[in-house]
This record gives sequence, C-alpha cells and structure tokens, in this order.
Amino acid sequence: MTLVRISDDALALACGADAVAAAFVAAGCTVERVSSWGMHWLEPLAEIDGIGFGPLFPEDVAAVLAGTSDKWIGAIADHPFIKRQQRLTFARAGKTRPLSLADYAATDGWSALNRVKSLTSPEIVAEVTHSGLRGRGGAGFPAGIKWRTVLEAPGPRKYVVCNADEGDSGTFADRMLMEGDPFQLLEGMAIAAQAIGAQQGYIYVRSEYPHAINKLNAAIELASEHIAPFRVEVRVGAGAYVCGEETALLNSIEGKRGEVRAKPPLPAHEGLFGCPTVVHNVLTLAAIPHIMVPGGAGLYDSLGIDRSKGTMPIQLAGNIRHGGLFETAFGITLNELIHDIGGGTASGRPVKAVQVGGPLGAYIHPSQFDLPFDYEAYAGADALIGHGGVVVFDDTADMGALARFAFQFCAAESCGKCTPCRIGSTRGVELIDRIRTGGRDADAVEALAQMHNARKDRRSRAEDLQLLEDLCETMQFGSLCALGGFTPYPVRSALKHWPEDFA
Repeated sequence: MTLVRISDDALALACGADAVAAAFVAAGCTVERVSSWGMHWLEPLAEIDGIGFGPLFPEDVAAVLAGTSDKWIGAIADHPFIKRQQRLTFARAGKTRPLSLADYAATDGWSALNRVKSLTSPEIVAEVTHSGLRGRGGAGFPAGIKWRTVLEAPGPRKYVVCNADEGDSGTFADRMLMEGDPFQLLEGMAIAAQAIGAQQGYIYVRSEYPHAINKLNAAIELASEHIAPFRVEVRVGAGAYVCGEETALLNSIEGKRGEVRAKPPLPAHEGLFGCPTVVHNVLTLAAIPHIMVPGGAGLYDSLGIDRSKGTMPIQLAGNIRHGGLFETAFGITLNELIHDIGGGTASGRPVKAVQVGGPLGAYIHPSQFDLPFDYEAYAGADALIGHGGVVVFDDTADMGALARFAFQFCAAESCGKCTPCRIGSTRGVELIDRIRTGGRDADAVEALAQMHNARKDRRSRAEDLQLLEDLCETMQFGSLCALGGFTPYPVRSALKHWPEDFA
C-alpha cells in the first residue's frame, strides 16, 4: 500500500490539505500527517518515497498515483529551496509526525535534556553563554546573560515563560514549530528550567493559533514524564499586539490588563508573580536542545557572523513568488533571499521595498539589499531584524500610505500607558495626512483666541516634515516599550528613501 505524507500545518490545511489527504485515502493509500517543509507556495504538498508533488488538488491524486502528474517536483530533500538551507531548529520539518514521541526520540529528541540532568546550573548557563545565542524575538539580548541573572536572583520561585504571541506581519516560524515540532519547544523549556531552578513554565499563545494550542496541550500531556518535575501550562491571549512585549505578556498571564510595566525592575529580577523569570520566544527556546547536545555550543558559535551566532529561521512573505520558511546562518543578504531563493515578486514587477522585522521594522531600499543579515549591521542602518519576517513589496506600493499605516497600527494596538505612544501615534496619522494633502488651515478650535499654543497659519511642508521628525524622536526615546519606540523606523525609512510618495 502506498504511503503518502501530507502536512497538517495550518497553512497546508488552509490550502486544502485535508481534502487532498482524503482523496489519497479514497484511492487506497495510507496517509501520514507530518510537519511542514516550509515551501508554502507548493502546499498542499504530498511526499511519496521522498518525491514531492504540489501544489495539489483532490483531482490531481489519480495522476500522481499513475505517474503522469505535472505537479512532480523531484526529491524534496534535493529541492534548491531546501538544499540551500542550514537547518537546526527546523531539522525535523517535513520529516516527523508532530505528536509522535517515537519520531522525536528517533531524531535525537530528549538527548540534550538527558545530558543536562548531569550538569550543574552554572555549567548549563556557561554553555548557553558560549554558544552566543541571542533572543530571536526581536531585541537580540544574549540568552546566557539573562539565564545567569535569573539563576543568581533571589526569589521564592522562578519561572520559564515562552512568548508565543507571534503578532508580527509576515511571521509564522513560531506557529510552524509549535504545530510541527512541539516536543522540541518543551525540551528547550525544560533545559532552561533545569538551568535556573524553575518548576513551572507557561506558554503564552494568541487565540488566532487554535491548531498550535491543540498541539501544545497534547504534547504537554504526552511529554509530562520526560520533562518532570517541570510542569508547563498553555495560556491563551486575546490577540493584543502589545502582549508580545514581555511585561505586558506577564501581566496578561497574571490575569491583569495587558499593559506594559515600567522597567526596572526587569523580569529577570521581578517577573511573573513578582518572581525571577526567564522570558524567551519560541525560536530561542527551540534552539536550546541543539546547543546542549555534546559539542552543540561550539557548533552554534561557529555559524553566523560577528555577534550574530547560529541560524535564523527567516520567513519570506508578501509579494514574493516562493514564500515560506528559510533557515540559514546569519550573514545572508536580502538580494539572495528575495531574488535567488524567493524568485522575485509574485507579480513579476520590480521590488520596491522590503520590510524586515514586522510592522514596526524599517523599509529596506534595494540599494541596501547587500546588507548582511545580522543584528549589528541592521542596527547600523536604522533597521531591525526582529523575528525574522521579510515582507516584499513591488513598485506599485505607496510608501507614504505604508508610513501612515505604521502610526495607525500603533494607535490601534497601544496599551495606552505612556503618552508618546498613545497620543503620538494618533498625531502621527494626522501629520502624515497633512503632509500628503498639502497642509491645512487651523480648525475652529485651534482658531479660538484662548488656544495660545495652537498654530493659526498654515505650516509649510518643511515645517511639517520637521515636526514629523520631532514626533518620531519623542516616540522613539520616550515610549515605555518597543511598540511606540519602534514605530518611527518604518516612518523614517519610507520618508528617507521614497519622499516622492509623500507628495
């Protein structure tokens, strides 16, 4: 009987994978549901004896089984999109059943956790520090320093919290890993718990990820004996973007309003329920098992460039021909990612801009496409790597409208705790509208005699542009968290490289 492997990833399901699987079953095949390879433009993708076929519809099944299908793509492992990658975090992608303990154990699962049980906490922290691992959630803070801080901090209890509130546009790596390899995340959390002395962990997932939530709950139950005495619970958020900020996330877990806390104290000193807490995103914790196997820290340190060590699962999205997940060592360029790997725009038109790092990341101009993909290089160009999302726009994009959207998004998602974010974002929308429409006269309220600080005459374009720069500076340095602090990145970059779109 023919064995057919088809992903049960949310994207594959959205593209009709269940109907394709049912068609293979009706044709007398055995269907095995596995994780996704990450080649999203080929979903639903079926694999038979290592050979791939996609994207498939139920009516394509007969031709696939007859050997006459024009959806044949050859050996999946040899596909250029897969072969060019350096996969660590997603080494099992497309190869294992997400909730199979046997599959996980057969692919070196639990070996890192078993090893660290014979190590002391300082020894575990030292290896993570040596690896050079930095947080993959956006800030890029060294994981080893965070662990050492929590280990040395006094407290009645300590916690490990996984930030799975993946809200950035064009990002899906967290979702793919939770749905496709949940045991790896749990193993990483258990190792972190062993390092800092925690007994309890939480995974905070947004409610828009029902498949991931179900997979995680099932995986926690199946893996309970492996990670004991460490315990993990899933907490579901309502989808507020600001809850991706670690202190707002901690408030939400505690049942409070999801708003940012002033720092200090840092979560490493006073985090969840006032106790020292390690907060990492999914990709950071999932990298830990690869670091803690014998020699893993040295291998991780050997990948990447400068202070950006290891691999980064880069998510290619937007107007791109070959969208999907591409894991590689730091140092690759956008030219390679977009043109060589992504195949250019799906529309066939020239690339105008690429936004890296989510809705608050800078827009990268084609003249910057040779910039190496690493934290310091992007920071030097007033840009962000963030969570590794890469969203492509062709030459029809209106960059003035996209800059306005950054302010609009911030206004909608602000928790309201700090004035620069709460008020500045709304003023930003108004200011860009004024710039794009040639200014406006004072309204009825502004014209009142008692409104001494209100401008009575029409501002020049130069004055409005300077006011926009002043607003961006106030938000960047005056906001309590990155939501308000990073909003100026897309605005400034759009204005710098495409001033004609603000006319």
